[in-house]
Amino acid sequence: MDLVFRARRTVTAAGEVARSIGVADGKIVAIEPYDAEMDADRVIDLDDDVVLLPGLVDTHVHVNDPGRSEWEGFETATRAAAAGGVTTLVDMPLNSIPPTVDVESLAVKRKTAEGKVHIDVGFWGGAVPGNLGDLRGLHDAGVFGFKCFLLHSGVDEFPPLGAQELEDALRAVRGFGAQMIVHAENSDAIEHAPAAQGAQYEKFLRSRPRGAENVAIAQVIELARWTGARVHILHLSSSDALPMIATARRDGVALTVETCPHYLCFTAEEIPEGATEFKCCPPIREAENREALWQGLADGLIDCVVSDHSPCTPELKRLDIGDFGVAWGGIASLQLGLPAIWTEARKRGFALTDVVRWMAERPAAQVGMRRKGHIALGYDADFCVFAPDEGFVVDAGKLRHRNPVSAYHGRTLSGVVRGTWLRGAEVTGEEPAGTLLRRGMC
Repeated sequence: MDLVFRARRTVTAAGEVARSIGVADGKIVAIEPYDAEMDADRVIDLDDDVVLLPGLVDTHVHVNDPGRSEWEGFETATRAAAAGGVTTLVDMPLNSIPPTVDVESLAVKRKTAEGKVHIDVGFWGGAVPGNLGDLRGLHDAGVFGFKCFLLHSGVDEFPPLGAQELEDALRAVRGFGAQMIVHAENSDAIEHAPAAQGAQYEKFLRSRPRGAENVAIAQVIELARWTGARVHILHLSSSDALPMIATARRDGVALTVETCPHYLCFTAEEIPEGATEFKCCPPIREAENREALWQGLADGLIDCVVSDHSPCTPELKRLDIGDFGVAWGGIASLQLGLPAIWTEARKRGFALTDVVRWMAERPAAQVGMRRKGHIALGYDADFCVFAPDEGFVVDAGKLRHRNPVSAYHGRTLSGVVRGTWLRGAEVTGEEPAGTLLRRGMC
């Protein structure tokens, strides 16, 4: 074997156990008791204060490259991901220019990323008005599914689908077995809400009411029921939607749901006036809503936790004037998801096995990755070495994201990533060695 990890704490399908993990040719080829004799070119004995986790899988990342590479880029995004224990990400079809809405734009994006990625990277396609005929080609080219909006996306080059367009797109993707992932906020509800303006977070929150999410999720569920398509609700922030999600699951609707660290960590009540680094859409809601989302995870109604890493330049956050009405909406958190979630999860009695399920196993399953998200025989040797009891204070200027803007700045978090390994090789952030993935190859 090329490598053996010996760890008294390893998260596998058997739980958190003492194991020796053997690696050859980038794959896990042996899982043995901790004291097993195993020959390898290199043996790493991990300290007792760290846990060997599978590499995390983040299926909701806006890399923005090409076209808005000053916001983020493949090199900086994947370096930050690796620093946070993420070994695989799937890039969203916006806010790059061009957006990934046809085979040609996918080729542009892949060429931009080639030779720059420090971890494995896959791609979503986009469903927008007028590209119904392009969806099958994108699917055949290896995208992991299709993203759509039901309201303005924030960028003009990625317009939303109307109700009939969404139904048509769902019927199309069902025909070739793909999934549709949906930013579910209802445009009519938001148009009738008070406008967001000024420095008070409460006014911004009223501009994106829970009802806008609830109505949109109900619409997606019913269209999925009619068409038989597989759908995924992105970045759930309204806990009000959980009962209808439960009903849809009971009825056999092919529905999965994600939420994000910022909805599980922050609360509307604690956001200071003018702190536009906390602006995202849908928004961070009240404390009782946060606790209901945690219960949704416990109940299995929410499948996974992914970053929705949506960075921008400091200027676009308008920290100079603190106006929630004009600031870009998005939270950069790709490097911080694991410690952020662990900090909050352990307070509520959850274990690292739960965090691995939400942030590695289920995201991989959602996109059909058969060799990611587990420490198991035949899987890619992707690992995160994590010190769960070590704490740190977030310094935005020291993060590996391209821009030093973070809603977590100054926050004390539990858990430090000591190392990240991709297919049996440590990710150092120096030489990019990631692979550009196509659906079915991982």
